[in-house]
Amino acid sequence: MMSFNKGKEIIEGSSRSVTAVVGVENPPRLSRYESQKRRDWITFGQYLRNRRPPVAISQCNANHVLDFLGYLDQFGKTKVHLQGCMFFGQPEPPGPCACSLRQAWGSLDALIGRLRAAYEENGGSPETNPFANGAIRIYLREVRDSQAKARGIPYKKKKKKKNPLKGNEENSSFPTQQT
Repeated sequence: MMSFNKGKEIIEGSSRSVTAVVGVENPPRLSRYESQKRRDWITFGQYLRNRRPPVAISQCNANHVLDFLGYLDQFGKTKVHLQGCMFFGQPEPPGPCACSLRQAWGSLDALIGRLRAAYEENGGSPETNPFANGAIRIYLREVRDSQAKARGIPYKKKKKKKNPLKGNEENSSFPTQQT
């Protein structure tokens, strides 16, 4: 026997009652990446709205993105030694210094990747995407290089591993049949 009570279906007659909400679906849970991308997009939108004068996302350009990245530096947690600092170039400085905390290059790079995707997912065209602008790539490269120098650890691009199954057939690990 079933009875309906304020949008809930109650099934009776079993050892336990089962309650199911009728007509209400739970949206799929977002992945960690999608959640972060959504938060980043909302934060960037708030940043533009709080500017004086406010800037519409359709009017946003690479200079607004660069200003946003500079604004985020105040919340950074990475110590970046200045060239005049006695710890400049030391990967493990032995003591504290007055150098400022900045956003780490890897965090900025990932942020720009998420915002670049979010811009296009929210109706922006790839041709006008301010996050894909060359000035942003140059800025990120300069941040990466300056942070690497300040730490005394050069940035080395990871080399792609060669797939042993592609390419040279004679070096294959599979036995070949002789005819």
